[in-house]
Amino acid sequence: MDRRAFVTGLGAVLATPLAAETQPVRGAASQPGGKLPQVGYVGSGHPSDRSDPRFSYLAEAFAAGLRELGYVEGQTVAIEWRWAEERYERLPDLARELVRLGVDVIFATTDNAATAARQATRTIPIVFTAAADPVASRFAVSLSHPGGNMTGLAQPGPVVTGKRMSFLKEAVAKLSRVAIVRNPTGVAHVHDLPVAQESALALRLQSRIFDSRGPHAFESVFRAISNDRAQAVLLLPDSTFYIGREQLAQLALRYQLPMIGTRAEYARAGVLLAYGSVLSQEWRRAGVLVGKILNGAKPADIPIEEPSKFELVINVKTAKALGLTIPPSLLLRADQVLE
Repeated sequence: MDRRAFVTGLGAVLATPLAAETQPVRGAASQPGGKLPQVGYVGSGHPSDRSDPRFSYLAEAFAAGLRELGYVEGQTVAIEWRWAEERYERLPDLARELVRLGVDVIFATTDNAATAARQATRTIPIVFTAAADPVASRFAVSLSHPGGNMTGLAQPGPVVTGKRMSFLKEAVAKLSRVAIVRNPTGVAHVHDLPVAQESALALRLQSRIFDSRGPHAFESVFRAISNDRAQAVLLLPDSTFYIGREQLAQLALRYQLPMIGTRAEYARAGVLLAYGSVLSQEWRRAGVLVGKILNGAKPADIPIEEPSKFELVINVKTAKALGLTIPPSLLLRADQVLE
């Protein structure tokens, strides 16, 4: 089922510019001596992600977008891959490394990666995905006219976060206490957390925030949630949660906690519910935007895109393991039901 695009009201703000760098913005046509144009990738995952089927489909989607504009890795474009391995503190150094290499475009896959890239350069074009609020984050002046060196794909995070809380309340009978899990070292939760708390209040739910800085903390966080007698868990957007979704699903089952994630992949990994936009489509569109920039387009003139399709996925097998009966009204609204 295609969902409507949600539009977040945004103001017009630009950060104070950094000192201009000597690195010029270059299009594909200006490469000297037949050198392939270079795309720099910076993300929170691991180098093994490119060969891991749980993640490699995203790189393949990005490659498909590049191919639409005539760019094939190793033939008509070179890609420099940089991985933070779930350590956000590494992202600034990785972004600066790409700037020193003189890449033509940087592809930054999260708010944290985009923030690191923006701090590293104000001249090299940057394409981002999953930005919770590009204007509030000072990535752009507006969605329609970014006005700087950044463009990409935004997330209507606050609106979608509220819907996730509603789905969780509907799925869990007599829900009264919900745990909201965030990564405080991330960026996205700054925009989503207030909405999650307001949504809980509107649904007459008690909520409490639990912090997790990565997979090493998942076990202790779930133990704390269980001790607090929460009845369900809402995950806020974070790449370390996405990377560790199988572990989170296993812990939710062990502690008998219904949980909702931010992408369909969470439910496919065993989480009870997931609601969000289609990540592979966003990576493909990012590939297209990078290709446009390599062909000479300026990021300042490329409108920031918002997703138009959202998926509600329900894992009925997990529901049974949790002793839950999902209401038929919710099952009928699901885009996918996993038996």
